[in-house]
Amino acid sequence: MDPINRLAALFAEFPGIGGRQSKRFVFHLIKRDKAYINELVKLIQSLQSSVFECTRCHRYFMKKYPDAPEECFICIDTSRDHHTLMVVEKDSDLEAVERSGTYKGLYFVLGGTLTILEKDPSRKLRFNALLDLVSQEKDTIEEVIIACAVTPESEHTSEYVESMLLPLIHETNTKITHLGRGLSTGTELEYSDADTLRYALEGRK
Repeated sequence: MDPINRLAALFAEFPGIGGRQSKRFVFHLIKRDKAYINELVKLIQSLQSSVFECTRCHRYFMKKYPDAPEECFICIDTSRDHHTLMVVEKDSDLEAVERSGTYKGLYFVLGGTLTILEKDPSRKLRFNALLDLVSQEKDTIEEVIIACAVTPESEHTSEYVESMLLPLIHETNTKITHLGRGLSTGTELEYSDADTLRYALEGRK
C-alpha cells in the first residue's frame, strides 16, 4: 500500500472519521510546509512520554515534571468538593463539564459506553476501578452523579453503573443522581416532543 493510502487508512481508524475524510487529511498534510509536518510529528511522538492516565479518575493529563504526582491536578486539588463524584463516559465529557464552570467536584472516567449485548462489561470499561474507588471513599463521597449521554448505549451504561453501586452504598448516606434532562432555555412547551417533556418533569428540582 502506498504512503497516501496507508496514512488515509490510519486516519480512518479515528472515531467518527470515514475513508473520504481521511483522504482529505492526507492531501491537507501534503500541501503543508515542512515546519508544520515536523511539529505535528514531534507532538504525536511526545504523547506517550508526556501524557499519563490519572491513577484515581483515569483521565489523561500531562505531568508538569517527571516526578509529579500520578493523580491529575483535579484529583489533588484540595479546593474541589471531594464529597461529590461525577461518572462520565470519556475525557471529552469531563472537559466539557469543566468548561461550563458549574461543577466543582471530582470525576471518574469510565472509558466509553457499554453495548447492550456486551457479555463481559468489566473487561471493556473501568467498572471494577469505579467500585474500588467508591468502596475506598464511601465514607467521604455523599453523591455520585452519573453523567451519561442520551443514547441507548449510554442509558444502558448508566443503568449498569447504578446497579453496581447500589449494593455498595445501600448502608451509607451516599445518593446516586443523574443529570437533569429536558427543556432548553427559550424552548416553548407546545413545540417540545413527549420525551423532552418527560425528562423535564423527571428532572425537575
